[in-house]
Amino acid sequence: MNTPLISINSWAIRWSRIGAIGSIALVALVQLIFGEINLSTQLVLALVALVIGIPHGAIDHLIAIPSQPRSRFIGYIAGYVAIAILAGWAIATWNLIGFQVVVLMSALHFGFGDASFINEDRVAQDKEKNSLPIEILYALPAGFLPVILPLTDSRTLDALARIHPNLESWAGSQVSLFRNLTLLLGLFAFVNLLATKRFSMSFDLFILGVLALIAPPLIAFAVYFGFWHALRHTARLVPKLPKARQHILSGDWHKAIWSVVFPGLYAIAGTLIIAIGLMIVSPDNFSSSLLWSTLVIIWALTVPHMATTAKFDFAAIKK
Repeated sequence: MNTPLISINSWAIRWSRIGAIGSIALVALVQLIFGEINLSTQLVLALVALVIGIPHGAIDHLIAIPSQPRSRFIGYIAGYVAIAILAGWAIATWNLIGFQVVVLMSALHFGFGDASFINEDRVAQDKEKNSLPIEILYALPAGFLPVILPLTDSRTLDALARIHPNLESWAGSQVSLFRNLTLLLGLFAFVNLLATKRFSMSFDLFILGVLALIAPPLIAFAVYFGFWHALRHTARLVPKLPKARQHILSGDWHKAIWSVVFPGLYAIAGTLIIAIGLMIVSPDNFSSSLLWSTLVIIWALTVPHMATTAKFDFAAIKK
């Protein structure tokens, strides 16, 4: 039993839930007192939450391969950046299809990443992994609820139009169908996980569903990305980073977490600088929306990030 790692995983689970539940309560209170949160405020809050989540995916180069030989390490970074640039260009050029592909890709990445985190936590506690059917049962709604529900919310149209005009009709005439299927998927998984006594997993789905249904769409997704997915993924990185492993061996899990977060902080400044630069250099593709250019960068980085983490997800899910 890996006690420090269990503490880190518990920290991630606890604070991801606190972040989501706290956001639900705060949004509900604000809406009760002041009415609907105006779109400009939503855009600012969404940008802040998204920025907070950026560092969790910024150290892939430190965990994917050894730093030696140097040529292989540099080659990996060059390939990673090249894929991200190509993905960013494609999303910015073909806004609609790029957005649709990223939506599907992100939902799968989020859901199976969270399912893998749960299995890794069970291994740390010397428990048997969840079976593949249970993992899939959890992973699909865990990824699609925080992505599809906000995007099919009636309040999303104005927000998407503000971010980029081509995104408003991303689902065509199938908005209601996508939304209803996602709700049914979430309900089906919630009931079955309860029936199999996976109470923690069913509780997660309940929180994610309520967050997506109550909070304004932009805030719902940004809170999920910044305070749920990022926290849990950060916990997963600890045993994969040599410096963090050293702190784990010494029993200092707080330093272990910080040693994972700190190397990725540069990505926040880098993302904002590049986002502002894209707005200046290519105003036709990025208009004047800092949120849109920031989202394009995050989505572009998600492509190689998903490929990097896929092997860890597969290893965690399989028996």
